[in-house]
Amino acid sequence: MPTVRPGAEWELANLVVAATERKRPIEVMGAGTKQGVGRPIQSALTISTSALRGITLYEPTELVMSARAGTPVIEVEAQLAARGQMLPFEPIDLGPALGAEAGRGTIGAVFATNLSGARRVATGSARDHLLGVRAINGRGETFKSGGRVLKNVTGYDVARGLAGSWGTLAILTEVTFKVVPKPERTATLVLFGLTDELASEVMCQAMGTPFEVSGAVHLPLAMARRLRTPELRDPGKAVTAIRLENLANFVDYRSAKLREHLAPYGTVEVFGDDVSLAFWGELRQLSVLQEERAKPLWRVSTKPTAGPKVVDAVRRHMAAEAFYDWSGGLIWLEVPESADAGATDIRRITAQYGGHATLMRADPSVRAAIDVFQPLDPGVERLTRGLKAAFDPAGILSPGRMYAFL
Repeated sequence: MPTVRPGAEWELANLVVAATERKRPIEVMGAGTKQGVGRPIQSALTISTSALRGITLYEPTELVMSARAGTPVIEVEAQLAARGQMLPFEPIDLGPALGAEAGRGTIGAVFATNLSGARRVATGSARDHLLGVRAINGRGETFKSGGRVLKNVTGYDVARGLAGSWGTLAILTEVTFKVVPKPERTATLVLFGLTDELASEVMCQAMGTPFEVSGAVHLPLAMARRLRTPELRDPGKAVTAIRLENLANFVDYRSAKLREHLAPYGTVEVFGDDVSLAFWGELRQLSVLQEERAKPLWRVSTKPTAGPKVVDAVRRHMAAEAFYDWSGGLIWLEVPESADAGATDIRRITAQYGGHATLMRADPSVRAAIDVFQPLDPGVERLTRGLKAAFDPAGILSPGRMYAFL
């Protein structure tokens, strides 16, 4: 199918109008790094926002930035770093785990997919930091929602409602979002060799302290062996890592106190800036999930204390490897290839323990045959159908990518 990269908002709107009139379905994407997520789309045209680039507003003192949707995330982060600031929610770079080149993701896709990294446990998701958008709906109408401050919503928060819709409701052309100062110092407290159950307890203990933990992950041995950071890979043991970030004096004090707090669980090693930045940087690119790209990959969200139980239950039905983020509340789960990528068992298990599961990587034939995203409750499905009818009445925007009816 042809891919069109309009360089102006009006050009994009005209393309959508023409597609609506001819009832031609459109596949919506940024740079295409997440194109393999979701159900396969039968479209007549692919529209990429990658030519809509550039930072349109940056006020460092107000901690606000606006950028066109196709602006690369690395460009946004470079501008912020030059002023000692950063994106608070640490967006993951999903591309390498799906076979795409690293560093190509766009800022519009970050908010369209609402995929956040390890810092979400402390600062919230991408959606929580979205202040406003410009977008084009399925009629080809350009609209604006939100603004430049947090408390700017008097009715429905349309901007945040579009976050996580994966291009099925509207095409984002510009996003406005909050930024935060970069920490002066980063430290990572690591315990080696813990079981999944003990690691879950350690992470929850750490999150319950007043020391402002900004990341808590656990990599069982099979995943730890895939790490690229030698200081954490070479011991040859499971890795449980807790991150602290702040001013240098605060980090030193809190590291010492948290180390004392976690001492009953074993020896706690503390790594400074260089190792910490390398380790958390590779987790942003899901480095440990890049070796087995042929295997289906699930993203399972559950209660932090239930994480090990979910993985144990899955392993009773299939061989599976996992690592835990968000203090155990997010599980990245690799499973063997099969006709349904283990969906039947995984959905039953998440229903039992609470949570939801999304198939992030699988063969197109598998993604076409099952529910890739978590099935919706009847009430939520009715609301979702209503939103689709309001934003895209002709049903031309990425039809079927999330659900067959959407």
